[in-house]
Amino acid sequence: MIVSIIGTGLIGGSLAITLKEKGTASRVIGVDLDAAHLARAVELNIIDEGASLDVAMERSDLLVLAIPVDAVLQILPRIMDNIRPGQVIMDVGSTKAEILDLVKDHPNRGRFVAAHPMAGTEYSGPDAAVRNLFVHKTMVLCDVKNSDEDALELVENMVDQLQMRTVYMNAEEHDLHTAYVSHISHITSFALALTVLKKEKETGRIFELASGGFESTVRLAKSSPDMWVPIFKHNRSNVLDVLDEHINQLQQMKTLLELEDYDTFYKLIQKSNKIRKILK
Repeated sequence: MIVSIIGTGLIGGSLAITLKEKGTASRVIGVDLDAAHLARAVELNIIDEGASLDVAMERSDLLVLAIPVDAVLQILPRIMDNIRPGQVIMDVGSTKAEILDLVKDHPNRGRFVAAHPMAGTEYSGPDAAVRNLFVHKTMVLCDVKNSDEDALELVENMVDQLQMRTVYMNAEEHDLHTAYVSHISHITSFALALTVLKKEKETGRIFELASGGFESTVRLAKSSPDMWVPIFKHNRSNVLDVLDEHINQLQQMKTLLELEDYDTFYKLIQKSNKIRKILK
């Protein structure tokens, strides 16, 4: 199977590495607007060759869109308009509702499988691609009832090759749940980084004290705005919903500190410890 990866960064590059190593793909073609990224992906042997989108569409059995959601919305209709019989298109974007709404009435809708691997790091570009990124992680497949049986089977088999767990959701469920387990983590990390950077500017010595706890909490603030602004944009209502609740919880803690009500504060932290039962 010839696979084209549109977007040779962290997710696309890591996917390419695994598909080549597992023998799932006999050849991997890379497509990227950034010529330097494409050259670097070839140099690192992540892809076998770089090509234009038109060439990739002509030669591939599977096309994977591993690009920001804005870019997916822009090029997906063009790809679906020109797809060949038997070809499969898959995206790995972090939001799904707008993408699936865009193509719901397209005559070739069945050739498209909407997927989201719940995996990643804070780094970007071909050098961020890593082996085994997806092992034991979750792949969400959305609105699969609208995908052709053979297209879905191809993607499901690929997910098995990646050693991932498969979860099925509709687009609305996906976007709501990812807002709570992924998007809020990133926006909180961005805000914390801005808070500390401002204080560091004022005091000059905060980072001398930074250790593992701070590093793990603010790690996501290293993530690329090219990827995350489109995510916040296209999942705006859900992100605002979770932000409202997060701000409410922070305000409650602030009020308890102001009142010196440490007993209630203690109980709140105890309540939060229940997350251990979910994240083991």
